[in-house]
Amino acid sequence: MTHNFLSVLWDSLAPAVANHLWQSTLVALAAGLLTLAFRKHRAGARYWLWLAASLKFLIPFSMLIAIGRSVAWPHATASTTPVRLYYAVEDITQPFAQSAYQVVPQVIPGTSSWALVAPVPVVLWFLGFLAVLFLWAIRWRRISAAIHSAERVSDGREIRALRRIERLGGIRYPIAILLSRTPLELGVFGIVRPVLIWPEGISPRLEDAHLEAVLAHEVWHVRRRDNLCAALHMVVEAVFWFYPLVWWLGGRLVEERERACDEVVLDLGGDRQVYAESILRVCEFCLGLPLPCVSGVTGADLKKRMVHIMNDRILHNLGLARKLLLTIAATLAIALPVTIGVLTATPGRAQSQTANSNLPGTVYSSVSVRLSESVEGRPPQMMVNLADGSFTARGVTLQRLIQLAYRVQDSQLVGGPDWVSSAQFDIDAKLDPSVVAALHKQMAEKNSGDLRGLLADRFKLAVHSENRTLPAYDLVVDSSGPKLQEVDGIHVLHMEPGHLISQGTPVDLFAAQLSLRVGRPVVDKTGLKGSYAFNLHWTPDSNEQERLQRENEEHTGMTAPDPSGPSLFTALQEQLGLKLEPKTEPVEVLVIDRVASPAGLL
Repeated sequence: MTHNFLSVLWDSLAPAVANHLWQSTLVALAAGLLTLAFRKHRAGARYWLWLAASLKFLIPFSMLIAIGRSVAWPHATASTTPVRLYYAVEDITQPFAQSAYQVVPQVIPGTSSWALVAPVPVVLWFLGFLAVLFLWAIRWRRISAAIHSAERVSDGREIRALRRIERLGGIRYPIAILLSRTPLELGVFGIVRPVLIWPEGISPRLEDAHLEAVLAHEVWHVRRRDNLCAALHMVVEAVFWFYPLVWWLGGRLVEERERACDEVVLDLGGDRQVYAESILRVCEFCLGLPLPCVSGVTGADLKKRMVHIMNDRILHNLGLARKLLLTIAATLAIALPVTIGVLTATPGRAQSQTANSNLPGTVYSSVSVRLSESVEGRPPQMMVNLADGSFTARGVTLQRLIQLAYRVQDSQLVGGPDWVSSAQFDIDAKLDPSVVAALHKQMAEKNSGDLRGLLADRFKLAVHSENRTLPAYDLVVDSSGPKLQEVDGIHVLHMEPGHLISQGTPVDLFAAQLSLRVGRPVVDKTGLKGSYAFNLHWTPDSNEQERLQRENEEHTGMTAPDPSGPSLFTALQEQLGLKLEPKTEPVEVLVIDRVASPAGLL
């Protein structure tokens, strides 16, 4: 049971994690490009850029998208440009397919090798997570032990110099100096009330000028709250330990953090040579192993720091243009995913989503999609059984599925690649039991919406609607009256060439099926509101046969219609007491914005 849980957990998390890592990588790349623009400016600006890139790993775009959806205007009017813009952004930021449903593979005897391998990444991540925490716990314990055994310094030149620099730096709470007899690096430890670890025996090695330079460096670590930022990045490293970019960002943070403090010390009037000597003297003395969340004077690449300290180049403060650039970048980082959420909540994008707005969250408990195997003499078949919530399709094209889902026919479908009307698929899907119960209450208006959700998930289908004037038919009751048997509830609707067999179907759903057969939109004007059982059989005319041939449908086999049978128009009138009246009126047309074949099928 644990094995199956881990396998399902990996299948559901892997695409989301891949997309999150990709998005965070894009943010880190953008931050890197901005640091190039600020290479002649102070290190503090570059530090905050790298920190923002690190913290992005803790903030998934999906959260910001959800915020955008929650504040979207409920009656926003969709247009083609925002919808296409959304998908252009989505293709860049979410390149890895993510399924909202559990995919059921074809049944193969024996145990699948993937079923055995799938839990391995989850287990490896957890073991790595524990290993990182264990290593940091050892280092943290060493520092904590040194603090508990240290003696608090209450007087001396170190305290006097520290208090003077605290006033200069605007530190509100005095920083305690703890004299440590354990060989440990000089540095600031703690987040809320940081303390300065002062190794015993280091003071005689530092002259007054050296002492003040070292203390100034540490005070500015406290003022900048570097330990808090380092702890946040430690969380990122623990969770995403497997991603090399995270550790690379950690190196950049330490480098820019130390440079930023170096620059402040020099700006306060410190002599470059004296300051460089003070760092070297501390490095000669200290033997400790630094902890990532301890800010010390000896951090980062020492050789590079010496070059940076001794270089008398002019560092520019951020001007108006640079501040504006940072503001725009920060605004885009937040506004872009929020805007995506707003766009996804508009009617043009969310047709498939709003169709199920009154249904439980998980529509399908299982979905299996695969390429159809050619079987000579087998016509395409589709069956919707709303008694148990199953949908079965054999040898059907995506075009036919879209027509069924949105109740349109050929003339109302525009765009999409060629395989939409040529590639054939076999589909087995099962609705969640709670959805089946809701469908029995809500009748036909939700049936097509559920199939839309399947197409949006498995085929990444996105459409928007436009109005065009097209030939259509009105479905009306014949003068002799309807010949339909009303039943309770919605049950099986079986669809084959020349056959429509129902054990309980609403008339508007039946009209949608007729539109697929006559090649025009069919509008239900019968006034019949219940669910009806019927057995309609006819012989397709030349136009319908041509459409069937384009769908690669065959008329051979046991289900083939009788060649001498009536036409569809005649069968409707004689068998069901209904008729089709030709009309010309504005009709809603679907334009395909995006569609993709399920991974590995085409």
